[in-house]
Amino acid sequence: MGIELRNGVIHYYGNPAGYVKEDKAVADKMFAGPELAGWMAKKGFEAEWQNGVYDRLANGATTGPGGGTALKSCRIWQIRDGADVMMKFITLAETRERFGEPNPENYRLAYDGQTATNDLEGIWEIFNHHPPSGFDGHALSMSDVVELYDHDGSDFYYVDRFGFQSIGFREPEQSQGFNMGMGI
Repeated sequence: MGIELRNGVIHYYGNPAGYVKEDKAVADKMFAGPELAGWMAKKGFEAEWQNGVYDRLANGATTGPGGGTALKSCRIWQIRDGADVMMKFITLAETRERFGEPNPENYRLAYDGQTATNDLEGIWEIFNHHPPSGFDGHALSMSDVVELYDHDGSDFYYVDRFGFQSIGFREPEQSQGFNMGMGI
């Protein structure tokens, strides 16, 4: 058959297309289609489609339980159009001095998916030299924010002049897609 599960990894016609995590099948968006979705449903897996899964698996990354340490997913936040242009490409110290703590409302999501590593320097290399499909931003630069997340939560890192600084950045409420308002 063209689709098989080996050691927790879903192989789609020989390509590492995704992996199984508990009752969920996480697969790269480039393989999204009725054949793979139907296979997942037939096996009783909830389907989740993410960017970067193929790249991660093809580069030998592990998938978690039974396959080593689980890698976190990655979001790249960049200053949005319409925000004060003076916020772009400055150090964290300058940002705090001029504007206060980095504010998620001034950022837009440029990437949400998986990478082959959780190492911040490795992520910098990926997004500056081999950007994954689904990335619609500029090369990582000062003032960008890298978010590493999993089911336990998120860690945020400001791209600074030399390295990365951990910050308490949080996603804007409106982008979470949940509205508590009531209509009459």
